[in-house]
Amino acid sequence: MPAKVDIEKCTGCETCVDECPSEAIAMSQEKAVVDADACVDCGLCVDACPTEAISMD
Repeated sequence: MPAKVDIEKCTGCETCVDECPSEAIAMSQEKAVVDADACVDCGLCVDACPTEAISMD
């Protein structure tokens, strides 16, 4: 299951973009967006997000 971003919690810090090994996260309108097809479900972005805006639900 790919990562999901809660845009209300996302501050646009780009920490998840730097952490993602599959380059599945990009920024759009200063918020993180996950490419579900590229996401490898590793969860590194979940652990890296300082605002807990990313989940693997």
